[in-house]
Amino acid sequence: MSNQTAERPPAAAPRRRAGTAETLFRFQSFFGLVAVFIAAVIFSPRDDEGQILFLTSDNLFNIVRAVSEIGIIAVGLTFVILIGGIDLSVGSVLGLAAVGSAVLMVEDGFGVWITVGLVLLAGVVFGLLQGTAVALLGVQAFIVTLAGLQIARGLARMWSGGETVQISYGDGPGQAPMLFSLLGERTFGGVVPIPVLIFAVVAVAAILFLRTSAYSRHLYAIGGNEKAARLSGVPVNRVKIIAFGIAGFCAALAGIVHAGQLNAGSPNDGIAYELDGIAAVVVGGTSLAGGRGSVIGTIAGALLLGILNNILSLNSVNTDLQLLIKGLVIVAAAALQRLRPTS
Repeated sequence: MSNQTAERPPAAAPRRRAGTAETLFRFQSFFGLVAVFIAAVIFSPRDDEGQILFLTSDNLFNIVRAVSEIGIIAVGLTFVILIGGIDLSVGSVLGLAAVGSAVLMVEDGFGVWITVGLVLLAGVVFGLLQGTAVALLGVQAFIVTLAGLQIARGLARMWSGGETVQISYGDGPGQAPMLFSLLGERTFGGVVPIPVLIFAVVAVAAILFLRTSAYSRHLYAIGGNEKAARLSGVPVNRVKIIAFGIAGFCAALAGIVHAGQLNAGSPNDGIAYELDGIAAVVVGGTSLAGGRGSVIGTIAGALLLGILNNILSLNSVNTDLQLLIKGLVIVAAAALQRLRPTS
């Protein structure tokens, strides 16, 4: 008994170290966000009065506004990636939603709420169809959503006639209701952009949903070990289909916000947005293998990339060099996931 007792303390140390390492990896996105924020303050240019340009309220809210569309997309992508899937179609779905918003209001004369409802429904249906192909037909998500990327982009071009549909506001024919123009406005004294509020609502709803629903446990179970989850009675196919439906909904919502901010819908909107969305999820600490990650981490990842974009632009860094730096950050985040403890 004395020998067994003597052996216990050394065995506890590795467990403590593993727990500490797991905590560090779990919050890697927040540590990265704080580090980038501090670096941005240090390297920010100053105006003639010595004020740090990065810390001005206009600049900070512009960062979040710029992040809002990618952030909404990234929230939806988190659900898909948690099950070990991928969705390459979200950028094209954003373009389809932006075109749909413009065409339905300007050319078809629909009201704002009917337009928003129809566009969101289209995004959900598109996502559910992709999820069905993945879950029931057994086609790899990469292939299904790569095809979906092409299909959504083609539908957007057909719907718009290959042209950008401009949105003008008024009560006459060919004009959208003034209510839709609020998406390009700011509130709370003209400071907070409306898209930021929409992003915040989506983020909070997703966080609460993942923390309180049985569905979230199924997501993580499938991502951790799909075979074991299926044997445990988890409705794997249904969970997968819903995850893609959520991603489609978020992409469509981002498309509506995009059209409202630019007062136009173009079939070319959203090109490469899927890459930025995936980057935000990966930088946020979600494993591409599935089973690990959080929406909070995704939000931190999106903000990190947004701040990085902003400070590089403030310092007039060459665009090509900006792409290089962001690419290195993404690779570093993915490499860190490989070092994360597995138990």
